[in-house]
Amino acid sequence: MKQIFFRINLRVILIVILAFVIGWKVGQTQIPPPKNNNADFKLFWDTENLLKRDYLDKSALDQNKLYYGAISGMVSAVGDPYTFFLPPEAQKSSKEELNGSFEGVGIQLGFNPDKRLAVIAPLEGTPAKAAGVKPLDMIIKIDGKDTTGLSLPEAVKLIRGTKGTKVMLEILREGEEETRTFTMVRDTIVVKSVELEYKKTKSGKNVAWIKLSRFSERTRSEWQEAVKDIISKNPNGVILDVRNNPGGYLDGAVFVTSEFLEGGDVVLQEDGQGKKQAFKVNREGNLLTIPLIVLINKGSASASEIVAGALQDRERAKLVGEQSFGKGTIQEAEELEKGAGIHITVARWLTPNGKWVNETKGLKPDVIIEMPKDAKDNQDPQLDKALELLE
Repeated sequence: MKQIFFRINLRVILIVILAFVIGWKVGQTQIPPPKNNNADFKLFWDTENLLKRDYLDKSALDQNKLYYGAISGMVSAVGDPYTFFLPPEAQKSSKEELNGSFEGVGIQLGFNPDKRLAVIAPLEGTPAKAAGVKPLDMIIKIDGKDTTGLSLPEAVKLIRGTKGTKVMLEILREGEEETRTFTMVRDTIVVKSVELEYKKTKSGKNVAWIKLSRFSERTRSEWQEAVKDIISKNPNGVILDVRNNPGGYLDGAVFVTSEFLEGGDVVLQEDGQGKKQAFKVNREGNLLTIPLIVLINKGSASASEIVAGALQDRERAKLVGEQSFGKGTIQEAEELEKGAGIHITVARWLTPNGKWVNETKGLKPDVIIEMPKDAKDNQDPQLDKALELLE
């Protein structure tokens, strides 16, 4: 089975702690050993033997942990925070998150340009959202542990945990000098990909508001249900809301984008040799002509940027809100033996017009509307502007 993912974890590829934001291909592969490998593994075996012979606490020398640590070190040596090894427990958690249910606080994780652990976005209706965690918050400590050098799987393991237990995050907010401390109680996080509401413009026009929180295994079926309802109600316009959407499966992004476009490119994939592959509209859409606005913000990353970028480049929709996250790489996720896994950055993605969001530091909205820092729950100037544009 091969599928492609995009998740931002920060700038992220995605991890939502929910988990990981990136583009991935998911599969299971047996790879033969390299034919011309001149590496001398004597140093490795000598080191292991010395540990086993001389280390004070022999009970700490768990064989699996030693091997997984060695593999993790090899993978992390490439210096890419979105290329990482997942021991069986972390691989299991990653799959659970993609299925839309896990226990944690509901934070999507990634790395900022300085490779520091950061929040992509808190999920709606979760402990993190209720506590006031915001996109781009830098996570300095988790339960007192410094996050410097932590991989995404390590950070996820520390933040996630049994429902009812507490986790404390020390956070540095953008533009502030003093850190903040958030103590949250973990809960069961169930993430629905698609939510549909209807709004009225000031003149009384009916508008469908589709909130797309991520591109998971549930997205296609939930999306089709929403579109069926929209067709039956025949609104005057559609607002596609991908704010705080960290990404997910590439095929989900292409499927959603194809709802609004008639033929042509959705996204370009470029490998390390500069070879490009186009992913095109793959079906006949049902919402090809209805007026459309797309909402984005700092938490819109990876696959959600693919959708927004395609609709903007193809002049199908205006983007409203804030500059998006800017995560433009694709990871291939492979299942390894004994339940382990690995995510490897294999390509970058470009918008149909050739923009790479890592260089542009995200997508720039056609209409920039900043969300006030003191905005209340019932205040949404970005949504208000989208409704105004659909008058």
